[in-house]
Amino acid sequence: MNTKDAVRALAAIAHESRLEAYRLLVQAGPAGLHAGRLAELLEVPPSSLTFHLKELVHSGLLTSRQEGRFVFYSAEFGTMSSLLAYLTDNCCGGNPCLPVRSDITPFL
Repeated sequence: MNTKDAVRALAAIAHESRLEAYRLLVQAGPAGLHAGRLAELLEVPPSSLTFHLKELVHSGLLTSRQEGRFVFYSAEFGTMSSLLAYLTDNCCGGNPCLPVRSDITPFL
């Protein structure tokens, strides 16, 4: 992944509704969810959700497919993996990274 693609992906999820939609679709797995169900789960009007999903598709983080009268959206796991690899490239000065512990409070 190059810097331009990383910025596009990060910008796409830098909105509360888009981030929540993306996280739900990651949890749904490769089958994804249809737009109507996603709107129900997020409690977002379908017209607003369509705008947000379009941004995520444009960034490459989601794919869409038509099945009958429904449009299903799925997380694009390859793009997510590439983004994570880009963000962690050369992490820890080239040394293997330690697992992140959630029970430690970071120093500020």
